Amino acid sequence: MKLLDRPEYQFLKTDPHLGRHIIFLTYGGSYAYGTNVEGSDIDIRGCTLNSKADLLGMGDFEQVVDTGTDTAIYAFNKLFTLLISCNPNTIELLGCKPEHYQVLRPIGKQLIAQRKMFLSRRAADSFGGYANQQLRRLENALAHDAYPAEVKERHIMGSCENTISTFPERYCSFTPEQIKLSVAQVDGEPQVVANIRMEQVPLRTLTGMVSELVEITRNYDKIHHRNKKKDDAHLNKHAMHLVRLYLMCLDILEKEEIVTCREADHNLLMDIRNGRYQKEDHSFNSAFYDLLNDLERRLDYAKEHTSLPEMPDLARIEAFKMEVNERVVRDEF
Repeated sequence: MKLLDRPEYQFLKTDPHLGRHIIFLTYGGSYAYGTNVEGSDIDIRGCTLNSKADLLGMGDFEQVVDTGTDTAIYAFNKLFTLLISCNPNTIELLGCKPEHYQVLRPIGKQLIAQRKMFLSRRAADSFGGYANQQLRRLENALAHDAYPAEVKERHIMGSCENTISTFPERYCSFTPEQIKLSVAQVDGEPQVVANIRMEQVPLRTLTGMVSELVEITRNYDKIHHRNKKKDDAHLNKHAMHLVRLYLMCLDILEKEEIVTCREADHNLLMDIRNGRYQKEDHSFNSAFYDLLNDLERRLDYAKEHTSLPEMPDLARIEAFKMEVNERVVRDEF
């Protein structure tokens, strides 16, 4: 029996947002990266078209998440918002190995064939910057048992500010002074707070911006929670995936390619996962830090010398998005 024919995946056929609206489904996580081991979970990721009601009516569908099968399927319009910012969790869906796509319909093929239109220099901040911050957090979690709450919040704030800095290029009604972040005491604990000043902002614009910031916070909380376990297997797994983020970002900046399955880096990544770079006190050895420093230097150089444009090809992206959504309205997909 094929994976998606199993009973637990029947929601793919019965959910009104899915079924024939799905344009692609692929492996996510370790199976997508080629770093899976015995017992690794199978994650499914994908994209489904917005419905006519979403486009012309009152629908506000953004994604389907099924925790039982580790499945997350983005709505077409939401996926585009994330792809434009070169969001790591979504841009990788366009660079999987052909055999990893469990469903791939014509519109999905067209999208993947045109994936380079989403690539730009902002990958250094959204992709490489995210990796750098996660590595630094992991380093601290290994070397010190406690990480000050205020510093954690400032990490989150920094990630959000990197993304906010790209908003004027993607949301024409946005100006930098409309969202100001800071860390303040809330109910006795430091938290990131936002001062927002907006009037007559299109709801879809506001939803897009908030969704991006929520994604950053959710990913941070997920990884930070796991770090607390102090379990060597988990710590090494996270270290491996964070190095992978650097390597994927370098492929984007240096080669203009999205390479999700890290076959060329497999041995290195698995050495990290298997604990080769970890010492008995749970911290990493000097070889790991040498690797990290080398990746940071390469990223700094690539950011300055990449041939990618400052912004993705917004005109081409918009034309493709409109063409697809017009087909949905005409029921011709």
